This record gives sequence, C-alpha cells and structure tokens, in this order.
Amino acid sequence: MLRLVVLFLTVPLFAAVMAAQQQSNYPPTMPGAEVETYKTAGDVEMRVWIFKPDGHSAADRRPAIILFFGGGFRSGTPQQFLHQGKYLASRGMVAVAADYRVSTRHGVKAVSCVEDARDAMRWLRANAARLGVDPKRVAAGGGSAGGYLAAALATLPDPGPRDGSAGVSSVPDALVLYNPGLVIARIPGQAVVTPERAAGYRERFGAEPEDYSPYHHVKKGQAPAIVFHGKADTTVPYATAEAFCKEYERVGNRCELVGYDGAVHGFFNYGRDGGHAYYDTVRRTDVFLESLGWLEGAPAIQEP
Repeated sequence: MLRLVVLFLTVPLFAAVMAAQQQSNYPPTMPGAEVETYKTAGDVEMRVWIFKPDGHSAADRRPAIILFFGGGFRSGTPQQFLHQGKYLASRGMVAVAADYRVSTRHGVKAVSCVEDARDAMRWLRANAARLGVDPKRVAAGGGSAGGYLAAALATLPDPGPRDGSAGVSSVPDALVLYNPGLVIARIPGQAVVTPERAAGYRERFGAEPEDYSPYHHVKKGQAPAIVFHGKADTTVPYATAEAFCKEYERVGNRCELVGYDGAVHGFFNYGRDGGHAYYDTVRRTDVFLESLGWLEGAPAIQEP
C-alpha cells in the first residue's frame, strides 16, 4: 500500500519537475543555428532554428528534417532537439527545430499544434530553394507530442494551405519518431487505448480523437518510418507503437520499431542516463536515413 501511495505522489511530482525544466529552457538557446519566423499567430511569431552543414549554400539540394519537441501539447521547447539537429547537420542534412503553440503559453488546444506543424513543414518546402533543401527529401521527426505531430503530418488528410501557397505539401517524405503518440482513439477489439485515455485526448485536442489519430488514418504509400520507444513507457504505452507499426506494415509501408527494455518516457533525450540511449537512437537514425540514400557513409557519432 505504501508503494502505491509513493508512486501516486511521485509521478505527478516528476511530471511537474519535467514541465518546469522545459519551461526554463524557453525561449530556447540554440548555438550555431539560424533563426527565422515561419508564421505569425495573432501577435506571436512562431520561429524555426536552422542547422546547416559546413560550407552549405543555397545552390545545394540537401535532404532536410524538421523536428518537433515534446511536452504533451502543454509545454516544451525546441531546445530538446539541439544536439540531434547539430549532429544531423554535421552529416550533411539541413536540420530544423520548430516552435509551435502550446496550452501553457498560448492557451490553445492540440488541434492548433497540428496546424502549426503543417505550416512549419509547408514553410520549409516553400523556402527550399533559398535554404538549399531538396523539397522531395524532407523528413519530419519529434518526441512524444512532437512525434505525434510528425506522424500526423504523414497520415492525417492535408486540408491544404490557408495562405494561398497552393501546391506546397505538408506531408513528410520520411519519419523519425521518439516515443510518439500514434494511437489517440480506441481501436475496436483492442485495449491499446482505454476509454479514460480517449476521453483525455478528446479534452486535450478539443475534437474527436479518431479524427486526429495517426493509426486511424494509415494507408498505403505513406512515408517510411523509424520509431524508438521504451518498453516501460507508461506515458505513451509501447503497445501503441506496436499497433501502429503492425498496421503501417500491413498496408505495405515501412515501419521499423526499435524497442528498449526497461526504458521509460523521454529515455532518448540528450544527457539522460549517461547518454547511451541518445547515442543509440541517433546512430540508428543515421543508419535509417542512409538506407533511404539521404546520408552517405557510416555514422559519425561516438558512443559515450
């Protein structure tokens, strides 16, 4: 009984500490990045931090990746992917860490986070020529809520731009996902998402979860994906990643699921638990992107 009481008190305390740490890193400090505004929402400028390879020029046509931070759509900071962005730039990609609105700073529901992610991806493609990016080789990635946003771009119907930039797609060409939310509505005949979780998603999104659930919009021809997930994750259960990848592969898409025994939510973050999971996920990300022909040679990251 005592263990249950301690767990009950510790989990919300841990969540509160993590939220406070994320907020303390906002606005982010991103040495080595160029900063641009991709949209204005009301009077708030939404920015991207761009990491470029050494010697990069507008004449290049390099692959790119846009990375979305986690935080449950409530908080978080683009600084979460500072180190992944710098590493991928060192390997020859243009890496972009994107901001988006969250409830604690902007009073929005998660549907607005999806809208911002679409606008950020569309902005990157629309500016590909001056940024030296190949618009046909743009990946989306992220952790937790940010991983959800990347997967949502790949699976949910694209309503098209609202700013007149016709013909610019927000659909990514590849996915790199770290403990992402992939199933946010109930699956008939499966207990992957409980009624309580579905109700929580309904409140957080301000919409019907099934309309925004990547799993429920899987179809053939969607972007190849790699998914990193802790098997001891209780925030986003590992079973949701298994269900998504099973369905993704069933229709003929590529989904590489890498599970980590004993790993909990956020296990992949830089500096966590000695850095071994950070190293392994980045190395595997490199191998995955090399398999697509986007990178060349062996991974350059060093094991801690």
